[in-house]
Amino acid sequence: MVWQARSCQAAGEDALDQLAGFRRDVYRCLWRRAGALFETMDAALTAPAAAPLPYLSLEPVMRRGHGMVYQGLAEGRLDEEALRDLLVAYRPRDWPLVFAIDASTYPRPWAATSPEREYHHHACPGSHGKDGAAVAGWAFQWLVQLSFTPDSWTAPQDQVRAGAGDDATRKAAGQILAHAARLRAAGETGIPLYVLDAGYDEAPLTWDLREHLSQVQILVRLRNDRVLYRDPPPPVPHKAGRPRKHGNGTDRFECKNPATWGQPGQELTVDDPRYGQVSVMSWSGLHPKLFCRGRFEGFARPPVIKCHLIRVTVQHLPNRRAVPGPLWLWWAGPGAPDLDLCWRAYLHRFDIEHTYRFAKHALGWDTAALRHPGQVSRWTWLIICAVTQLRLARTLATDYPRKWERRRKPGRLTPGRVRRDFARLLLLTGTPASPPKPTRAGPGRPRGRTSTPAPRHPVLKKTA
Repeated sequence: MVWQARSCQAAGEDALDQLAGFRRDVYRCLWRRAGALFETMDAALTAPAAAPLPYLSLEPVMRRGHGMVYQGLAEGRLDEEALRDLLVAYRPRDWPLVFAIDASTYPRPWAATSPEREYHHHACPGSHGKDGAAVAGWAFQWLVQLSFTPDSWTAPQDQVRAGAGDDATRKAAGQILAHAARLRAAGETGIPLYVLDAGYDEAPLTWDLREHLSQVQILVRLRNDRVLYRDPPPPVPHKAGRPRKHGNGTDRFECKNPATWGQPGQELTVDDPRYGQVSVMSWSGLHPKLFCRGRFEGFARPPVIKCHLIRVTVQHLPNRRAVPGPLWLWWAGPGAPDLDLCWRAYLHRFDIEHTYRFAKHALGWDTAALRHPGQVSRWTWLIICAVTQLRLARTLATDYPRKWERRRKPGRLTPGRVRRDFARLLLLTGTPASPPKPTRAGPGRPRGRTSTPAPRHPVLKKTA
């Protein structure tokens, strides 16, 4: 298969030129306060730990004052479409065309002056509920390319904010269509596969992409208690009444009842060193029973949206201590699904969680105290560009393990270990940012003028 082909990444001078070229291209995408934004990104890459924004001004790469960190994020402007094109152009060509979409919360529980906050699922101080499941903040939805190697690397390609009143499934459909168009414009001839978790509505997503399913594939996890239906039998001639859209009781497909499954259309059994024996089965032509509410409110009759239903079972997890239950997946796309690609793609979907964790704990993505969501969006783009630079520098970095860590082979470093050596690599690539202009301190606040309290914004609550 094409996705199984492996090739070495650029090394030596080629990798250094690629890293330097990416940095120059990123700088060209910054329209206003470009120097402050670019050096803030470099400071986040070279800081010893995730630090608050003012402390980034103490890094040697940040040649501007501490006020320029906030000023760049508040007044700076960047070309988001050009950044998306750039990230697609610098995507890893030897990775499979498999992409994951998921959202993560940017918590701002005590920021009463921040507008458009909503309650999102997140566990952090200030959350509401017994288990800390809801916190006020913003949700940002990332699209990343996945690798099938057993590591924590991903290649972020896009991010959008699922704001107040937005539908995350609609946002995901828009991201898929725009990203697939960029891949085709870049000369990619394969059909990309987009993997999503159960938090996204599979039927509305398929409906939004119905005119483009010859160019994209989607794979969405379903709950284990779902019920789908086969096509009804042919209508009886001259029988009164409206024709059936779903099969009767004998045509139900209950995920929890094997007696209703019938013979699968495709089967696959493989032996994997991490998961043992993997069994994959697929049934085609199944569809759920939809109602005229939610996405399909206003329809005279809800549409029939068909899928390939995939069931995946593994012998054991990598820790060999548990036998997990079956995994049910909804697939839609051209032709029939590649079962070997599908089960591997979904298991590697969890790599996006490693990327979120690294962005938050190492780069300080969710610790920046920013007031407006537009500032957070610019900060998120800088974090995505920083993660991309670490991936491009993977073959260049030298390993500096802690005393309790094993030394890794070149090219097998984790994002955290590449970051330890990134300050040295910046001396080799240089910076495209212009040096700061010497200025004098401003006049300050005019005499007799007082500041007024910032307006307070309530947390928005979604209505059913």
